[in-house]
Amino acid sequence: MKKIEEMTLEEKIGQMLMIGFPSAFYDDHIRELVTSYKIGNVILFSRNVQDARQVMDLCTDIQKEAIENTGIPAFISIDQEGGMVTRIYRGATYLPGNMAIGATKDPENAYKVGEIAGRELRTIGININFAPVMDVNNNPLNPVIGVRSYGENPEDVANFGINYIKGLQKEGVIATAKHFPGHGDTTVDSHLDLPKVNHGKDRLYEVELYPFKKAVENGVDAIMTAHILFPALEDSKVPATLSYNILTRILREEFKFDGLIITDCMEMNAIAKYFGTQKAASMAIKAGADIVLVFLTQKNCK
Repeated sequence: MKKIEEMTLEEKIGQMLMIGFPSAFYDDHIRELVTSYKIGNVILFSRNVQDARQVMDLCTDIQKEAIENTGIPAFISIDQEGGMVTRIYRGATYLPGNMAIGATKDPENAYKVGEIAGRELRTIGININFAPVMDVNNNPLNPVIGVRSYGENPEDVANFGINYIKGLQKEGVIATAKHFPGHGDTTVDSHLDLPKVNHGKDRLYEVELYPFKKAVENGVDAIMTAHILFPALEDSKVPATLSYNILTRILREEFKFDGLIITDCMEMNAIAKYFGTQKAASMAIKAGADIVLVFLTQKNCK
């Protein structure tokens, strides 16, 4: 394992990026990213998936090349939330989405689902799952969260999410609470434009931030940021992903989170349209993010 003081600047930057690629196989595109640019982490989408066996072979090739070229094992991530956001169908269990699990009124079911997902993902070589969604579904006009949430009550969302996190991480897969500080009460999809949540600070802490604070207290390994304006938390007209106040002062210092802070897709219009992907990547790191996601296409950034 290479120590950070032994790494070149290029290698350090490569460890701070997580990149997508178009193929279902380890082709020249991803090979160039790893060998020439020392990219240390990848994200898999539906375009990369045929079945579980093929994904296992792909992950094996990625890890082999990453270790040979960077000296460090890769983070290999996926959005295997269950329900409507499922990447691997063939050869893996099709798991229910969060709202279906929440409707059972039994958080133990979330633990069981997390356990199954973790066992299967770890077996095929994926070590980060971008789940669970811990947004509170408190706006019926929300175009992007909806049934991806456990429900409209922040305590229920926290309880179900914590159980999923514990089940997933028990099986050796990093869980990612998303989308911090909360994407539930928006009427704009951040893939398309820049949403704003205008609630006051007290309300945000009672509702939107509550599930994430509880996730931190219960040992979640990673948190994904939201490309959303929160004027009560950040007055400089930058979204949470680019906000030092939100990522460092609240998440790191106030909530005492010491895991990975990972951005949502930096090609989404909420970022690319108003700040530019390249400039925003630097802004996110300065705000406190550890890993920047650049998926090289907006089509599947969900």
